[in-house]
Amino acid sequence: MGLLDDNKRTVSTVEQERAVLVGLITPQQPENKAREYLAELEFLAETAGAVTVKTFMQRCNEPNRATFVGKGKLEEIAHYVDENNIQLVIFDDDLSPKQVSNVERETHVKVLDRTSLILDIFAKRAQTANAKMQVELAQYQYLLPRLTGMWTHLERQRGGIGMRGPGEEQIETDRRIVKTKISLLKQKLADWDKQKVIQRKNRGKLTRIALVGYTNVGKSTLMNVLSKSEVFAENKLFATLDTTVRKVVIENLPFLLTDTVGFIRKLPTHLVESFKTTLDEVRDSDILVHVVDVSHPQFEEQIEVVNRTLHEVCDAANKELIMVFNKIDQFSHVPKDEDDLTPRQHENIPLEEFEQTWMARMAGNCVFISAKRQLNIDALKQLLYEKARIVHTQRFPYNDFLYQTYDIDTNDN
Repeated sequence: MGLLDDNKRTVSTVEQERAVLVGLITPQQPENKAREYLAELEFLAETAGAVTVKTFMQRCNEPNRATFVGKGKLEEIAHYVDENNIQLVIFDDDLSPKQVSNVERETHVKVLDRTSLILDIFAKRAQTANAKMQVELAQYQYLLPRLTGMWTHLERQRGGIGMRGPGEEQIETDRRIVKTKISLLKQKLADWDKQKVIQRKNRGKLTRIALVGYTNVGKSTLMNVLSKSEVFAENKLFATLDTTVRKVVIENLPFLLTDTVGFIRKLPTHLVESFKTTLDEVRDSDILVHVVDVSHPQFEEQIEVVNRTLHEVCDAANKELIMVFNKIDQFSHVPKDEDDLTPRQHENIPLEEFEQTWMARMAGNCVFISAKRQLNIDALKQLLYEKARIVHTQRFPYNDFLYQTYDIDTNDN
């Protein structure tokens, strides 16, 4: 720890990097969406260890091919960076190597895009050997098409004494090294995946339930509540990268509960593919529990992002789905005045109306809870019991009589 400053705050011996964020308003991305994405980008930057000092936005039809933003806006950013001791410029979209090089030349500081920031967080969060390999694979896949822009300053190797050889460019050497690393990592992950397949087979025919959802919606906290375990949970994005499986027993019924990595908007495809082992747990599950942060202003858009990703990586349409709306203790709404004739916004709708709407839409397969405050957890457990029991009795029909007897005895008591 560091020393106490004048305000008696404890400060870290390692100073946080000061960052500015940059986003675009385009016909495809209106201003309200751009601001939402930048707010999420700020949370990503905070998770990575940076502090956001200022946000820049520009309205244009499409990104500038050379610098992403226009010349005037880039000069404004560069001036602010120079005057305010900024160490980092983060863009909300992916940049080409040329764009990164041009912006760095103008600002004289490190430049990141959304994907490289997420990869940095993943590298920081990875704990197990499997997660580290998955992150390393994603990093190399991200790096490979950008090598040309990174090595344009290197010239072809010259011949002569001590320099004889194929005479290929440094970029070709590095590209071959990266491709070799990617191949080796894929092979290691394939071997790891075979071990995981054996582990899943050894679990027998127990019902499998997977927690899925957007990042930072409370999946790990809910996992701890249901399994009475100590899975790492934190109010930051991508707090969990490793798949965790726990055996849970509700009443007389055992099942396996899996905590998975969270999804996010604009998540690169190769990053999803590198976490195949994690997603295999989703594919092999019998029931999906989609956890939603109902207190988030854009929770319905987050639901769409998760659903779209699930359909891309597994056949989620054929799986039993339960919606769990978490963080009801943090939900708040602003009632409209009677004389306000403008259309209602998301924040004007009370929680009770959301409950009725989603209960009708999901035919009762949803529940509103607070995992942190353990509110309405019994209702969730009852719903999980009912769904898991259906799967279990289909596999072990001779056990159904035992469950019926148990229910009769419970009712009699």
